[in-house]
Amino acid sequence: MREAEAEAEASSSSRTKSDVKIKTQRTEFTLINDDALHNILARLPASSFASAACVSKSWNQVCNRILSRPKLASALSLNPSTPIAVEEVLDKVLREPIRPHFVIATIGNGFGLIEAYQLITKRLGSSTPFIISIANGIIGRDALNNEFREVKWGDFGGVSEDEVGGYIEEHGIVLTVGFVPGLKVDAIPLLSTVKERQVPLIDKFVKDVKDYTASVSVCTSPVGIIMFGGGLVDMNPFIDSLDHALPRETVIVGDERGCFLYRSGNETRNVCGSKKYSSVAVGIGDIQFHVALSNGVSAVGPIYKAASVRVNKHDHNTWLTARREGDRDILDGEIILDDINDELENDIESPDLYIGVTKRRKCRIESKEKRWITSLVFHGVIDLAINRGDEEYLYVSGVNIKTGDYFQFYHSDPNIALSSCSDASVNLKNLKLDGSDTRTVAVSIKKEVFGGFIFSCCGRGESFFGRRNVDSSPFTENFPGVPLAGLFCGGEIGRCSSSLIEESNKERFAPCCHVFSTVYLVMSYTSACPDF
Repeated sequence: MREAEAEAEASSSSRTKSDVKIKTQRTEFTLINDDALHNILARLPASSFASAACVSKSWNQVCNRILSRPKLASALSLNPSTPIAVEEVLDKVLREPIRPHFVIATIGNGFGLIEAYQLITKRLGSSTPFIISIANGIIGRDALNNEFREVKWGDFGGVSEDEVGGYIEEHGIVLTVGFVPGLKVDAIPLLSTVKERQVPLIDKFVKDVKDYTASVSVCTSPVGIIMFGGGLVDMNPFIDSLDHALPRETVIVGDERGCFLYRSGNETRNVCGSKKYSSVAVGIGDIQFHVALSNGVSAVGPIYKAASVRVNKHDHNTWLTARREGDRDILDGEIILDDINDELENDIESPDLYIGVTKRRKCRIESKEKRWITSLVFHGVIDLAINRGDEEYLYVSGVNIKTGDYFQFYHSDPNIALSSCSDASVNLKNLKLDGSDTRTVAVSIKKEVFGGFIFSCCGRGESFFGRRNVDSSPFTENFPGVPLAGLFCGGEIGRCSSSLIEESNKERFAPCCHVFSTVYLVMSYTSACPDF
């Protein structure tokens, strides 16, 4: 009897061990299969990856783990054929798994805006928020050889010199696809017609931005806004209004002037009409936006006070006379420019000359009490050689200058720009160091940069610095291999209270459109990993 019980116990124990062994083997086999599946799926192009995610729940879970972090994919093509160039950049950005949350493209004037828009939406679908614009140049990595390039063209409708002294037409595209889990992104337009006044439209635009952010989060202020302007209308009143309505933590960057098409994820926003401005508004999440600045102008001469102001609305410019600060004599354009030439001492050959006007204006948003807003706005001096013979007025581009406004002259300065690029690189390096692990009891928290955008003045580039890829160097030196895209603007926009801005640049980094500067938008996210 005892022998039978012992045999039964031994048999039961043997079966139990066998079951445990089989179960363990099954578990190990499952883990191995998951690892192998992860390896395979992670190598698929985006379209095949999307299909694989629909195979089963377990495959979908593996796909979600693969795309658990924010991701930017970007590519540049200079192929002169629009269909081929679009195909090259699309093939590159969709070579790896990604789920498009937003799309931003920039093309040269030699490409058709509508054609490029249609070709991209055909591959990426029509529900993804999308903005495509024409710019004076593009920045990014070549889709075919992965070479990083800054390509600057001339003004719209023109041509520019290439590196061997010949001429190239404005053919090219840089495309960026963003996957940003934890953030909500949409394109919000500001539409305008000739008969409508700007003030109600500004109110509506700010309200649309706030309403959208509130609809997707518990906050009414977005993390950041990327703006694209159309035509020659002054963007500064809009930026001033956003500055008044949104907290300083909200980043605003972009291109003041250009030509663009947009598509919102919300069909009701896709209104046909005169599209003057648009923005990609980004919501709240674990993704942070950081802004750095490279300045490219130097102040020269005394401070002046506008004595008389005449506006030429047809040509969108202003005629000025002025007094030196503290003097009573009214100076004409010729005297003013002679003074500035004496200050420059002819050391700089034909510099681009601007006046930086300190504008103090009242601003009211959404029927709230008016508040004084102070901003520094740059206006280009028109036809310097011709104006030298004008005995009455100083001519500058743009409007909204008032009698009593103070201004100072600024000139483009590559030495200042080089030094400022070095400062920007140091500041981005500090951001990189800030991303080091911070140890807690259970986890390591790490800030990782996953992408960036550059908005650089069309006056900069190789012809300004005398060597290639200077504008992009602060980013590429600190974050090699991290996706980066950019454009050469008709007016670079920058607004932020970022610690990445040097104290000496804080004043110039007031909410405005800059000149001869480069604005860097760096995107990072905070990850938490088990501490082993």
